[in-house]
This record gives sequence, structure tokens and C-alpha cells, in this order.
Amino acid sequence: MNQPLTLHTGFAAPILRDNIDTDQIIPSREMKTVSKLGLGDALFAGQRYVKDRDEDPSFILNKPPFNKATIILSGENFGCGSSREHAVWALKDFGIRAVIAESFGDIFYKNCIVNGIAAIILPKEIIKSLGQKVTLNLPEQTVDGQHFQIAENDKRMLVEGLDAIALTEKFAEEISNYLKQDKSNRPWVYP
Repeated sequence: MNQPLTLHTGFAAPILRDNIDTDQIIPSREMKTVSKLGLGDALFAGQRYVKDRDEDPSFILNKPPFNKATIILSGENFGCGSSREHAVWALKDFGIRAVIAESFGDIFYKNCIVNGIAAIILPKEIIKSLGQKVTLNLPEQTVDGQHFQIAENDKRMLVEGLDAIALTEKFAEEISNYLKQDKSNRPWVYP
């Protein structure tokens, strides 16, 4: 289960570039575990650090108040590249609850949803107009009053804090009824 996401206000770090791929989000050299925890320090490691892992003071996530950001603002095709779920885990471990971008890599988008991070699509002009603090209202599908679209099941997973298994379990009765009916209709399939 994930932490439910309904109404969230947080600092929004503007990383307003296009085509930020999963290797930028978490470089492959940083993937030293299969755990979802402990990856926050690796987030944007190629840009956050210089030489012996000293923080680069010019990188946005190292500057107050964005070092406490819970929202990322970006451009087109955020999370493109490999289907590296570690990228989403690094965002989550850092404390990111939402990424607001013009578009997302398809697999990255789904990885966000199943891991409890809202992936919100808005036009560039709106993203650029957002301030340091941003309010996401998922039930109303707004970011600072600006409406966005999201698939109903994706929204439900985020609002209720469901992962893919928990969402499936919501349909346990329907699944059971289907199996009973199918067993009656096709008994030869069942041992």
C-alpha cells in the first residue's frame, strides 16, 4: 500500500527541461540495491553532486527551500529512456509526491502511479506560471486551480493509496463470482 494522496501542498522544484531520462533521475551507477528505500540520495546524483559527492550549490534540489521539495516541475517527456523503476523509487524516497510535466515516458508514468506518485500533465505555460509552493487537489483534479485530466483508475490508486495488487483486491467479489460462473460454464478447464 502507498500513502493516500488527496490534497497536498509543497515546494515545487522547477527542473524545466525536456527529455529528462531515467538515467538522469538515477544514474545506473547509483543502483546498488533492489530495495525501494535508501535511494533518495541518488536522485539526480549526476547533477546534485560534484567530485567526492559534495553538493553542487547551483543545483535546484540543493537550494533551500527546494531541498525540501515534494513536487517536481518539468518539461516534455519526463522519465523517458529505460523502464528503470529505481527512478521512481528515488523520487519517492527523496519525498516527492508529484511530478508535473508536459508529458511523461509511458512506463515511467505507470511506475509513478503504482508507487504512489502523481504524474500530472499540464501545458508548459501553466507549469511555468506555478510558484514556489503548489497545491495539488487530486479529487478535484486541480493544481493551483488549474484543471488536469487523469484516468479514473490512476486517480483511484493515488487517492486510496492502492498499489496494483490492492486495486485488484477491490474486485475480489467480482472475480470470485466470475470464477464460479466460469467453472459452471466450462468445468473441463478446472481440475
